[in-house]
Amino acid sequence: MSFSRRVLSSLLTLTATLAFSSAALAHAHLTQQTPAANAALSEAPKALTLHFSEGVEQNFSKVVLLGPDDQPVATGKATLNASDDKQLRVPVNAPLKTGRYQVQWQVVSVDGHKTKGTYAFSIK
Repeated sequence: MSFSRRVLSSLLTLTATLAFSSAALAHAHLTQQTPAANAALSEAPKALTLHFSEGVEQNFSKVVLLGPDDQPVATGKATLNASDDKQLRVPVNAPLKTGRYQVQWQVVSVDGHKTKGTYAFSIK
């Protein structure tokens, strides 16, 4: 292979790698949650708080809380912290009984990328 082809090939590989890397970093990933993943609580939370790696769009974000019977639990509307667009808060409107709960979340970051995930906690 000629020198110019090797250089061109290397540049194309580098460009593709950088493009993929920055695209992977452009998504809002869940970095912290309250209650914490796999927590065993003695008292039911009044709200769910999710922290993301970058700002999220409130209008395109959704959080569902499933109870021990895998049925949705009544929650309020997800809202952003007024001073931190990386923090989403969801009030829990229904009383929670003993059992395992699953939080299913889906957000769109401020740059338009969608991510989703789940985590669980339990109430003793």
